[in-house]
Amino acid sequence: MTDQTPAAPRPRTPHFVNQEKWDPYVAERLTAEQEKYYMAGQWKLMWWRFRRHRPAVVSMIFLALMYFTTLISEWIAPYDLHARHSAYIFAPPQSVHLFHEGKFLGPFVYPNKTTRDPDTLQRVYAPDTTKPMPLRFFCSGETYEFWGLIEGSFHFVCPPTGGHFFWLGTDRLGRDMFSRVVYAARISLTIGILGIALSFALALILGGLAGYYGGWVDSVVQRITEIIKSFPHLPLWLALSAALPVTWSPLLVYFGITIILALLDWPGLGRAVRSKLLSLREEDYAAAAQMMGAKPGRIIGRHLLPGFMSHLIASATLSIPSMILAETALSFLGLGLRPPITSWGVLLNEATDINVVAVHWWLMLPVVPVILVILAYQFMGDGMRDAADPYA
Repeated sequence: MTDQTPAAPRPRTPHFVNQEKWDPYVAERLTAEQEKYYMAGQWKLMWWRFRRHRPAVVSMIFLALMYFTTLISEWIAPYDLHARHSAYIFAPPQSVHLFHEGKFLGPFVYPNKTTRDPDTLQRVYAPDTTKPMPLRFFCSGETYEFWGLIEGSFHFVCPPTGGHFFWLGTDRLGRDMFSRVVYAARISLTIGILGIALSFALALILGGLAGYYGGWVDSVVQRITEIIKSFPHLPLWLALSAALPVTWSPLLVYFGITIILALLDWPGLGRAVRSKLLSLREEDYAAAAQMMGAKPGRIIGRHLLPGFMSHLIASATLSIPSMILAETALSFLGLGLRPPITSWGVLLNEATDINVVAVHWWLMLPVVPVILVILAYQFMGDGMRDAADPYA
């Protein structure tokens, strides 16, 4: 016989009931927080996602400071752009010190003692550590014309009284390298902004027409972009830059280089605009606007372009570094901007002689801001591209 002993009953799962009284106001408060997110616009959502990208935020702050310095270059630079100091040709960078013989004196520099090498007859500079010379801050120094309009003499940092201050050394004419780098930032940074603005406008117009109308308009625009894309950029830059008349003023050369860079950069953005419009023009809201009598310009500008403008801005941000590098390369090769206009590429052009660089290494320092700005644009562009992606 088998044992018919009944099985032990399973333990019941305890059932807990929340005894607290339900507060409808708490539910409304949570709903309001959720509503803030769900009702946010495209640009606000993009900004919230962008803030989570820390390298992009830091890069944006750095670039904002760099562009702000271009507005007050005359205040930052201790010397004028073309000021020469014939007694200090190829002077090495001066270090800024705080303590002298164990005593705190504040920011100061040691003056340079100049001697001649009896073998090479070159000037040899050595700091005179017995004479600390304090720097002056928020002071009146060399006169200048602020943006070529208002005469002034205010500087954030001035050389010591009766001395000199060459933080990044001097060049072959005795010009202060730090002052020249500060003034050159105004040209190198603005040429990228102006170039991408013109390129952006061409891409929106030509790419928008090709994507909206299609047919022969699309074929013509596509053939133009294919022809431009088929040429190697560097030889084409060199050819067009060399074609600029030598009799042009520096201002005309500046705008000529900007137009050349913009004309060669727009096809990439133009294709992005075309591909987006080809897909969006068939949407219901675009067809509804067309049936209501809206003109093509209003349909493109009011209804189609805002749908992917964030992607275009992110793409344009990534294109600015290529324009800065292109201007720097052309000026470095002597086919871009020419003196008296001063850019980072023009400053690097003076360091083409390897013998000069081997002895006077500080002539290569203008490449440092170029690298920092390019990296900052790349980080910020990556952050904007991720923020513009709705699936990020």
